[in-house]
Amino acid sequence: MEPDLFAGNRVSDFEASRAWYEKVLGSEPAFLPHDTEAVWELAEHRYLYIVEDKARAGGAVCNLFVEDFDERIDAIASRGIDPDDRETYPGKARKVIYLDPDGNEISFGGTDD
Repeated sequence: MEPDLFAGNRVSDFEASRAWYEKVLGSEPAFLPHDTEAVWELAEHRYLYIVEDKARAGGAVCNLFVEDFDERIDAIASRGIDPDDRETYPGKARKVIYLDPDGNEISFGGTDD
């Protein structure tokens, strides 16, 4: 059996962070385990979750490498979220970085065509 992946980010304000992640990820959570945790299924058996933990919020790094890079970045912009940074590795990859309200990094990578 292949393992399921649950990558989690600690946040200080669950409701504000949930709204931000819905805009970045483009959907509501797949499920809510309890009042201060939300889980998005990014692909089969691959999940990203947020959980309120005021004392330890921030500092996570998560990169999602996607085939629809340009379309995804445009869709996030249409929902009102602009990147905090962009990086290009010539001939290899591009990366767009977003920081949630606590400084957790969510980035998207794609090939540098």
